[in-house]
Amino acid sequence: MNRQDVLLVIEKALGEVLERPVDGLTEETALFDELQLDSLSVLGLLMTVEEATGISVDPEQLDIDHLRTVRSFADYVEAALREGEGPS
Repeated sequence: MNRQDVLLVIEKALGEVLERPVDGLTEETALFDELQLDSLSVLGLLMTVEEATGISVDPEQLDIDHLRTVRSFADYVEAALREGEGPS
C-alpha cells in the first residue's frame, strides 16, 4: 500500500466517522482543530483504518502526536504496515 492509498483510506474513514464529506483534506489538516475529532470519533477512525488496512493499533504505542495531522496519522499507519510486512 503506497502513501496515496493510505491517504485515501484515512479520507474515507474520516468521512464515515464524521458522517460528512471531508473535501479539501491535505496532509497538513489538523484532525482535532480542523475536523473537530473527539475521543469517540478517534476510536471509530482507528477501527475503520484497522479494518481497511489490516493493521492492529496498539493503544500503548499510540501517542497524541500520531493524531495531530493527517500527515502524522498517515506516517503512523505506514509504519504499522511496514511492521506487518517484516519477519515475525
